Amino acid sequence: MNPSRLLLPSSPRPPRTARRRNIDLIGVPLDLGAGRRGVDMGPSAFRIAGLAGKLTHLGHKVRDGGDLFVPNPEVSRTGARNLKFLPEIVKVCRALHERVRRSMDAGRLPLTLGGDHSLAIGSLAGVAAHHRARGTHFGLLWVDAHGDVNTPETTPSGNIHGMPLAASLGLGARALTRLGGFAPKVAAERTVLIGVRDLDPGEKTILRDSGITVFTMKEVDGLGMSAVVERALSVVTRGTAGFHLSFDLDAIDPSLTPGVGTAVPGGINYREAHLLMEMIADSGQLASFDLVELNPILDNRNVSGEIGVELALSALGKRIL
Repeated sequence: MNPSRLLLPSSPRPPRTARRRNIDLIGVPLDLGAGRRGVDMGPSAFRIAGLAGKLTHLGHKVRDGGDLFVPNPEVSRTGARNLKFLPEIVKVCRALHERVRRSMDAGRLPLTLGGDHSLAIGSLAGVAAHHRARGTHFGLLWVDAHGDVNTPETTPSGNIHGMPLAASLGLGARALTRLGGFAPKVAAERTVLIGVRDLDPGEKTILRDSGITVFTMKEVDGLGMSAVVERALSVVTRGTAGFHLSFDLDAIDPSLTPGVGTAVPGGINYREAHLLMEMIADSGQLASFDLVELNPILDNRNVSGEIGVELALSALGKRIL
């Protein structure tokens, strides 16, 4: 007997296909919240890597609405040292809040392309406004090397891309926490952070006291990604109408994705990242999505952008078999 035949099913199985979604691509070329230029080119790099066409090939209907307007930092005032470019970031986040809310109100999935992670203040405000109007709850899955829970009192840099999760939980400057007119945007008990490995001292205290479920890289290493994601999904889907995924490419080890805003060694590997996204797709509960912190200036032939696109495809239903 040919051993290879043992690997084949006795009868052909039809391929499992992705759930068809109506997807809105929203580019946010924002780098005002970061300490280094370059992530403003992230949305273009994702497009160059073929995101829209590859999503369409999966069977999704994709609408690319282009990029939001973002002021140039060279002609903007830095402002307060602990809240750099606050008025400009708030203005961009307000516009994103409206775009995301309208997309979800129309039954579509908004996929926001960054840009630095401060944009999540706007995307989460839009998601929260959509659910608030319907009396429903949502979960938040935040995949990141960093905690992003600094406040103006704890930040060592003043960069707002280190504050979006805190702001969405109602912690920090009122201009950020009350964007959209209410706070918090998401409950800590329905929020999970995966992949963290670089925390500022103040963030450690905030996370310990927050009620967020946190899986550091120690837990990813010790438990395995499958167990971590299974536990995470149980949190973000319990009593919710779906969940928002905010994925910072720096969660992945920089040996794989060198083109990120703030690289930290010791991150998620290639197959762990895809397993995470594949399990998200299998849950059927992904309702909105940020993909952020791609910096083409630091990249090598757009490899980080291409991996980001591959991961987005996995989260939206691409399968190995």
